[in-house]
Amino acid sequence: MDEPEIRPLDLSDDDTAAGVHRVGLAAYAVEAELIGFGGIPALGESLEQMRGRALHWVGAVSGGGEIAGFLAWEEQAGGVGIDRLCVDPARFRRGIASRLLRHALTELFPGRPVTVTTGAANSPAVALYTRTGFTRGPDFSPAPGLVMASFTTGA
Repeated sequence: MDEPEIRPLDLSDDDTAAGVHRVGLAAYAVEAELIGFGGIPALGESLEQMRGRALHWVGAVSGGGEIAGFLAWEEQAGGVGIDRLCVDPARFRRGIASRLLRHALTELFPGRPVTVTTGAANSPAVALYTRTGFTRGPDFSPAPGLVMASFTTGA
């Protein structure tokens, strides 16, 4: 497979939105298994609900237009909040999440504070954020049976 290109995603395009939704559902299904919690909100999100979110999107896209992974974020007071970082499970362990995250930190919001959360039991995600310079903050439990880890970077 070719090396995916990192580029902005336009979710007003039906094929792009459908690809992002498919990858997100598949990736969150794996995370749900890892953390033992099936109530991840994005798992129940329809295509239209996803498109309706006020998020900015960047993706890792193959030469054939297939979405290998994506990162979505929102502007927050004083910084940026990463809402989701997903990779197609068929492309796990190929550095796609690392490339997306590095691109976002260095090209899209360099020097700005960034926050992100993930399931505390999602060891691949925890390792990724730690490896890319995030500092782990306090864990919290937004729902019974779910523990989330928080991470920040920047000043």
